Amino acid sequence: MQILTMHIQPSDNVVVAVKPLAAGTKLEVGGHAVQLREAIAPGHKFALADIPEGGQIIKYGHPIGQATRPVAAGDWVHVHNVRTLLSGPLEYEYRPKLIPGPAAGTKLKPQSFNGFRRSDGSVGVRNEIWLIPLVGCANGLAEKVAMHWKQLLKAEPRPAVDGIFSFPHPYGCSQLGDDHLNTQRILAGLAKHPNAGGVLLISLGCENNTLDSFRQVLGDLDPHRYRFMTMQEVGDEFTTANHYVSELLDHASACTREPVPVSELRIGLKCGASDAFSGLTGNPLLGAFSDLLVAQGGATVLTEVPEMFGAEHLLMERATHRGIFEKCVAMINGFKAYFLRHQQAVYENPSPGNKAGGISTLEEKSLGCIQKGGTSAVTDVVEYGGQIVTPGLNLLNGPGNDIVAVTALAAAGVHLILFTTGRGTPLGSPAPTIKVSTTSELAQRKLGWIDFDAGPLLDSETMPDMANRFFAYVLDVASGRRTRNEENGFREIAIFKDGVTL
Repeated sequence: MQILTMHIQPSDNVVVAVKPLAAGTKLEVGGHAVQLREAIAPGHKFALADIPEGGQIIKYGHPIGQATRPVAAGDWVHVHNVRTLLSGPLEYEYRPKLIPGPAAGTKLKPQSFNGFRRSDGSVGVRNEIWLIPLVGCANGLAEKVAMHWKQLLKAEPRPAVDGIFSFPHPYGCSQLGDDHLNTQRILAGLAKHPNAGGVLLISLGCENNTLDSFRQVLGDLDPHRYRFMTMQEVGDEFTTANHYVSELLDHASACTREPVPVSELRIGLKCGASDAFSGLTGNPLLGAFSDLLVAQGGATVLTEVPEMFGAEHLLMERATHRGIFEKCVAMINGFKAYFLRHQQAVYENPSPGNKAGGISTLEEKSLGCIQKGGTSAVTDVVEYGGQIVTPGLNLLNGPGNDIVAVTALAAAGVHLILFTTGRGTPLGSPAPTIKVSTTSELAQRKLGWIDFDAGPLLDSETMPDMANRFFAYVLDVASGRRTRNEENGFREIAIFKDGVTL
């Protein structure tokens, strides 16, 4: 039987079209008989009953805005007749409402993946060589050296080495205070990432982010996995860098995969180029995955703070204790204050592409976005540039911008990033990035971008069946199966900037 609409919660007064619906179509939804007064595109909403001007629009069981004029049953509900209810910082009360995950109380069969155990005890799912410039002035050399070795490895592969990559960026100098520290913390997080079997850190020599100051942020390191070079202090920087990479390759070539408990996995959760189906298929699938991994002792990480606005209370009530709740409040209100400090409204989201896909307000986007976090308790709130140390569902402070967010996730130490998309994006992060399409149409149209199709959830496949299938797929990727972004060679980083440039 073909599914035409989705009425997500019984209390919702709007319904989502799954297929194109013509004006005049008669439907029976949630005990209501409704005739469409206009055509409704897939992913878009129509009113199930009359909604007065100023009345709340309810989706996912929660308000996503209010009607700006009377809306009749069967009317299209979108940006032309809905406005946000969001404002600035709020006061919150801790009202814990922890919901046992789907695996709570059940004995799960232990699962594992094949990873690389590092000398510090951490585990990588890849064994790569990373070239990290400490300042934008070193970008050219890092890219030149990486390209040189990619050609050499293509001719003479090192079976244990998964590739060599550089990560250019424009920062590391002319920054002050916390802005400069954020750059250092992100670069340090990437440098210590367990997916890197060897790391060459390249300094120019006169930048603010000097090698000496940066090493203080890095802390103790395995000398076999790291090499350092200051370009102004060597004769031929290209020859010197190649010598260091050769040494790192020798070390990484001796690494081998071994069975690792799935409890050691740290997985980032992200959505981008979203449509209204993101909150109905892809994001709930990631939520189901998150609950399964958390139940087995692993960690998942939800970020994109501005895309929690309007749904943050649902995360706050899942905080394991008051201290985590207060950190969550500080994160939300702190990000709203950042908007207001720059004279910007906190609700200037969703994007034009989101709206074209059926998302009308930031509340609607946020309620769909947080579906990625499943139902597990929130065990920690991590500052931007911080590291994930706590099993369970973590919240990571940072913006929603796709490249900035995936960089923050990678720097926080996630092994993989699960990235849902309703409109499609080729973006890749330093960590393998699994693209999950929200519809089968997108998966079929962008075969070169999409790794996993959540679209069958709109037809016949059940969530438990798909979640188990997806979980097995993620373990395959953790064990070495390549993602589309890896096959395409798409890897980018961007660092969040909030300060003056000298």
